[in-house]
Amino acid sequence: MSDKPRRDTGGTGTGSGRGAGQQGGSRTTNGAPASGAGRNPNPPAGGNRPPANQPSGRPAPSGRGSPPASSGRGSPPAAGSPRSGGAPAPRGGGAPPPPAPARGGTSARGGRSQQSRGRPQPEERERERDSALRRPQTPPPARPVVRPRGPVALPPVMTVRELSEATGIGAADILKAMLKAGMIANINQQIDYETAALIISDFGIETTEIVPEQMAGIVEDIKEVLKAQPPEEMRPRPPVVTIMGHVDHGKTKLLDAIRSTRVAEGEAGGITQHIGAYQVEVNHRKITFLDTPGHEAFTAMRARGAQVTDIVVLVVAADDGVKPQTEEAIAHVKAAGVPMIVAINKIDLPTANPDRIKQQLAAIDVIVEEYGGNVPCVHVSARQKLNIDGLLEMILLVADLEDLRANPNAPAVGTIIEAKLDKSRGPVATVLIQNGTLHLEDNVLVGSVAGKIKSMFSDSGKRLRHAEPSTPVEIVGLEGVPQAGDILQVMDDLVVAREIALQRQRQQRAEAMAASARGTSLEELFGKVKQGQVKELNLILKADVQGSLDAIAHLIEQLNQSQNEVQTRIIHRGVGAITEGDVNLALASHAIIIGFNARPDPAARRHAEQHGIDIRFYNIIYQLQDDLKKAMAGMLAPTFKEVVEGYAEVRTTFRLPTREIVAGVYVTDGKITRTGQNVRVLRRGVVIHDGKISSLKRFKDDVREVTAGYECGLIVEGFNDIQAGDALEFYRQEQVAATL
Repeated sequence: MSDKPRRDTGGTGTGSGRGAGQQGGSRTTNGAPASGAGRNPNPPAGGNRPPANQPSGRPAPSGRGSPPASSGRGSPPAAGSPRSGGAPAPRGGGAPPPPAPARGGTSARGGRSQQSRGRPQPEERERERDSALRRPQTPPPARPVVRPRGPVALPPVMTVRELSEATGIGAADILKAMLKAGMIANINQQIDYETAALIISDFGIETTEIVPEQMAGIVEDIKEVLKAQPPEEMRPRPPVVTIMGHVDHGKTKLLDAIRSTRVAEGEAGGITQHIGAYQVEVNHRKITFLDTPGHEAFTAMRARGAQVTDIVVLVVAADDGVKPQTEEAIAHVKAAGVPMIVAINKIDLPTANPDRIKQQLAAIDVIVEEYGGNVPCVHVSARQKLNIDGLLEMILLVADLEDLRANPNAPAVGTIIEAKLDKSRGPVATVLIQNGTLHLEDNVLVGSVAGKIKSMFSDSGKRLRHAEPSTPVEIVGLEGVPQAGDILQVMDDLVVAREIALQRQRQQRAEAMAASARGTSLEELFGKVKQGQVKELNLILKADVQGSLDAIAHLIEQLNQSQNEVQTRIIHRGVGAITEGDVNLALASHAIIIGFNARPDPAARRHAEQHGIDIRFYNIIYQLQDDLKKAMAGMLAPTFKEVVEGYAEVRTTFRLPTREIVAGVYVTDGKITRTGQNVRVLRRGVVIHDGKISSLKRFKDDVREVTAGYECGLIVEGFNDIQAGDALEFYRQEQVAATL
């Protein structure tokens, strides 16, 4: 091997002179292929460099033992060459030409190409690969949607997406069906089972509701629970009596005489504001009384009282007679299907006439026993405490005939009579136990609220460790304020109770969202157009107890039904103090805050004063009703009455240079006033124009008014077609206060 350093041959990777074709490929010099012997007499510039495929500092392998390069014209390069088929670098160190393809390139002088041998060139292969990548892929054929056969089981609450997955119907199709039904929703909105079953029925699919295991023992109807109790476990229970009647007929006074406590003086205005439950003992037997307010606005509370009661005592004043509220109470009693006892109160007054009361009752199909009916009648005086024992004995007699029984050994089931939020004790509820016995530390489920009984109190404030059937108790320990009328049920596991309560809350929220998302039908839109622009009065209600909220809501509903021009809308209701959040809601919705026995906290008061929010406080339902009527009347469209003040006839007309027509008129009746009057132009008794007076003169002087018997000239604003012989009628619009 030569000891001289090797020269770079232009980056072709050749070795020494003898092994020119050992590592490098075939290359040409002056157009001829390089031979395997000797050294290139004209090496290109570039210095002493190792080949491109060899590390620096290491000699290229010797040419001995290597196959010589082919000398044929257009021969393919040697295998393994780093630059196979490449053209040589030009002399003088010029820029090399673009490199030839790595394999399959042609020789410098028209040798046969690889393409002529049937193999594609690399550029063509690259183009074919790119075109294959750009070619749109044919998607696989979509599988047809397989809808389940038979009824589809659905949970009580689900989203539209879950409904689509369960039924195999596209979510878009379900949303379209909901939109046709008047419900605007999205794919993640929750809907209840009833709504889902209604929508899916349009697609011809039957559905069934899945009842979770923990929901299997949930009580929905207390009557069914009583029917399911074993007869040998049933024991007699005290009767539950509800006192109903017209306002100021002496219901609370009668209950006060029965309980020998003063209740009415503690009520605002002498009217019971919410339901109270009390228990008295007569001849070693107990009687439970429910006191419902007598005002007609508390109709819903009276109806709720009739649902849990066994006997109704209808109080009628002997000096007043049967009133609309009395007839309303009788309707609730008949609807509830409970026995009734008529107590004619105030018989000690000199104007008392019990016989007239009995005749009025017979006229409305309430026939007392004296007249051959089946309704007991007792004459009492709550003020003088006359014949109170006779009334109690009649109650016990009717209770014996009804054979009231319950199972005291079963888990407790009852109904919420009243609920409120106490500042120190938290949520407090009055519950009437209807079956079983309620104990301390019992886990309970009340509607959409769960909790554990921490303490129980009787109607007199005495602590209790248990409550038997027909016993009203005040319980503490619930995690929220339940709704009046909710069913209380003892649960074995508090975790399960909380899960069910949470599920009920979700269902209520879904129902509320479905109700708020309900669209307006064409019939409703036509009705609104027919009624005119419907105005709304937004209210935020806060009260001390839930029963008062229900009563106020019922009152507002009655006011809305009595007229169509102004609609009162309750945007929020709650139990407890008025908070800063309530003030912010009123500020955003332009609402009025009404506090019924509820006051704002200091922060809410400051916030309301700062933003000018109207907060009104009431403790008597009459005042609230009157103020609501006044507020709604103030929002009514003003009513105008037309007052005719004068008549005149046109004698002649004059045309001014300004092309206005001046009418010379004679006032025949009343007077003409330049301002505040409208003029009506009549021609042969037909109104042809109605406008205003722009100018009124006598001779050349402007005047304010012209009375009957005088002549004057006037210009009717914007009307030049006035003619002699026309009649003029002058009138003004007088606003009349709107009333409901």
